[in-house]
Amino acid sequence: MMTDLETMATNSVNITVNFPSGQPQDYEIAIASGSLDNLGEKLISLGLGKKSNKVLIVSNPIIFKHYGDRTVNSLTSAGFQVGISILPAGERFKTPTSLQKIYNAALENKLERSSLIVALGGGVVGDMAGYAAATWLRGLDFVQVPTTLLAMTDSAIGGKTGINHPQGKNLIGAFHQPRLVWTDPEVLKTLPAREFSSAMAEVIKYGVIWDRELFEQLSTCNRLDQLRYLQSEILNLILTHCARAKAEIVSKDEKEGNIRAILNYGHTVGHAIEMVTNYRLFNHGEAVGLGMVIAGAIAVELGFWTESDRAAQLELIIKAKLPTQLPHDIDLEQILRAMSQDKKVSSGKIMFVMPTGIGSAIVSDRVDLDTVSKVLHLHKHP
Repeated sequence: MMTDLETMATNSVNITVNFPSGQPQDYEIAIASGSLDNLGEKLISLGLGKKSNKVLIVSNPIIFKHYGDRTVNSLTSAGFQVGISILPAGERFKTPTSLQKIYNAALENKLERSSLIVALGGGVVGDMAGYAAATWLRGLDFVQVPTTLLAMTDSAIGGKTGINHPQGKNLIGAFHQPRLVWTDPEVLKTLPAREFSSAMAEVIKYGVIWDRELFEQLSTCNRLDQLRYLQSEILNLILTHCARAKAEIVSKDEKEGNIRAILNYGHTVGHAIEMVTNYRLFNHGEAVGLGMVIAGAIAVELGFWTESDRAAQLELIIKAKLPTQLPHDIDLEQILRAMSQDKKVSSGKIMFVMPTGIGSAIVSDRVDLDTVSKVLHLHKHP
């Protein structure tokens, strides 16, 4: 009997991120089990890194221990010279110091403008490798090989790259689209349960802001917190629907001038929570899930959506075993201050993504800090 992930091998999916203007280049999101071993062959077929034959893999020790040898073997078998840059794991290491390690490896391995950077890991690795690619030699091609559910469904797609500043998350960065997103669902077998659970926040986000069918299918599941509780059809639906949603949105608005801003649902408060807790208490997905709980309550308070929609969202967040209350000792004033420094502030106003129904959302400047403060207090653990 085949496992759920083996079943997905017969359901390979290819999605194109298509930019109508022709700039930047269109690229493929390929989803197929077992595809990690074919990475080198795929790069050759696309002509990536071919001129210099040099590839730098950026990863962290945990991911590289599991999948480093397979990735290196795939690339060397295709004729590439492979360099490696291993970064500390964790959001708190998404810093200029870690970025400098990538630059040092690029220099040591004599990367040229025709060389390639491969991000093998989750969102932190992808963000930093992408930013290094955007800035080294004024721009190298890079490929995302996501190894977490969060990266597969969200962060590896769309070209947002960057590092954190002490005063705010992702304040330093660039839009730099990958040339390929190469997704092998088999690697999820080694993903820790907490990482899988937290990634479901981003998955639920897509259901709330864009994809009612996805939301309704998630609602049929008894549990969303671990891979083993999902049927293959649901996992396949999650990966394909989220990737398609992100591709559609990014294709319409590459640099977040308009509709792409709805992807920040839950992130305004979520990023502030991460920063105030020094990226140690909650991981990214957990903070975003909390941000969605709070944003959903604000939306009811201001009449954007209904109490029944808020309750339906909360039910999914609980199924994913994500936190729904702030710690009792968190400083709410610090959260409000962090929000005011967020990159989503426009003309002095905090821009909030507000759901208007299941599958739809808008960006609004109508959210006042008094309402935010009130809702934060209501969601603080006694």
